[in-house]
Amino acid sequence: MDEKEFEMKLHALSERVLSKALSSDEETNYTESLFESIRHTNIYGQEFWYARELQIALEYKEWRNFKKVIHRAVIACNNSENDSAEHFVEVNKTIPMPNSAEKIIEDYELSRYACYLIVQNGDSRKKVIALGQSYFAIKTRQQELIENYDNLDEDNKRLAIRNEMKVHNKSLAAAAKLAGVEKPIDYAIFQNNGYQGLYGGLTKNDIHKRKGLKKSQDILDHMGSTELAANLFRATQTDEKLRKEHIIGKDAANKAHFEVGRKVRETIKDLGGTMPEDLPVPQKSIQQIERERNKKLY
Repeated sequence: MDEKEFEMKLHALSERVLSKALSSDEETNYTESLFESIRHTNIYGQEFWYARELQIALEYKEWRNFKKVIHRAVIACNNSENDSAEHFVEVNKTIPMPNSAEKIIEDYELSRYACYLIVQNGDSRKKVIALGQSYFAIKTRQQELIENYDNLDEDNKRLAIRNEMKVHNKSLAAAAKLAGVEKPIDYAIFQNNGYQGLYGGLTKNDIHKRKGLKKSQDILDHMGSTELAANLFRATQTDEKLRKEHIIGKDAANKAHFEVGRKVRETIKDLGGTMPEDLPVPQKSIQQIERERNKKLY
């Protein structure tokens, strides 16, 4: 896809979605799709964004105006005592011109933190900028938690993974909907297939009973960090499989979710780990941990 085609695709997405009054869930799904669709990964598995593509996504028509925003973001990066050269990497790109000619243009490879600083310094009157500010703020915080994960205690590990699960479950639901899983009952069946694969045939209700929970309690809020991590891996890998393989149909989506869950279970077994259904139920729920943490803040 060349730059013109890419611009047309993003513009169409923007026109279709941002022209409507969006609910908070719709805005989350929109920003997830918009910004993650232009994310790249290098040979070392590190994520980055091209500034030229981000310019289009953020609806800046002229590069010279967008460069002013980048410049402000670089200053903010340096003021926060981060090395801007690590987050804003200058690169040159070649674009095709008429008569088989080529033109070299400047660009940047941006880290997620750099994108966050750019949208923070952008024109907040643009709705896409306002949405991006919330999106990258949340994602940057999540990335910080992941990077410092080993230094967290068990309660904070659970909070970090549970919050990540909330984001990825929304993305998984969107991917499942694209595959044809649209009705609530169909999505419940889809989710059960994932749990059955991971938990050796146990459904969500089976897991709920096994944990001794009340009807109103969510099983994810009563999992330790190890069990949550297994479920997060299940969700992210199923999401990726549905999208990458362009899976269509409820049966095919259910099968994919079950297979991913089973693969995660097999990996746990191969590593000599404890099966998720045999892991202990924490004494505190996620809500209790959050309440205790909020009391300390006030």
